[in-house]
Amino acid sequence: MKKGNFLKNRKNVLGVLCLIALFGTTSLMLAASTGSTAVITAANSIKGYWPAITTLSKAIGGVVGVIGGIRIYNKWSNGDQDINKELLGWGGSCLFLILAPTFVSAFFN
Repeated sequence: MKKGNFLKNRKNVLGVLCLIALFGTTSLMLAASTGSTAVITAANSIKGYWPAITTLSKAIGGVVGVIGGIRIYNKWSNGDQDINKELLGWGGSCLFLILAPTFVSAFFN
């Protein structure tokens, strides 16, 4: 095999590999644009439901908060000395249910 043929074959192989890479990345970009359109459509549909979801979340948080407060009051009234853990868990869950919709709505605005 001559040296010239090797270089010529090497350039051909390199050219074919470049074409494969070009067509591969082009098809990936086309597929990615379809995916981004789907994500945008999903985000827009969530924006329509978001006020109702926020209100529902706060209502559930209120009910859970009242029930948790009654449980803690009953434990405290019965003389249970270990209510600190219950109180912190109840307060943390109420705080989460109030603040979570606020932070999530910041992502959609």
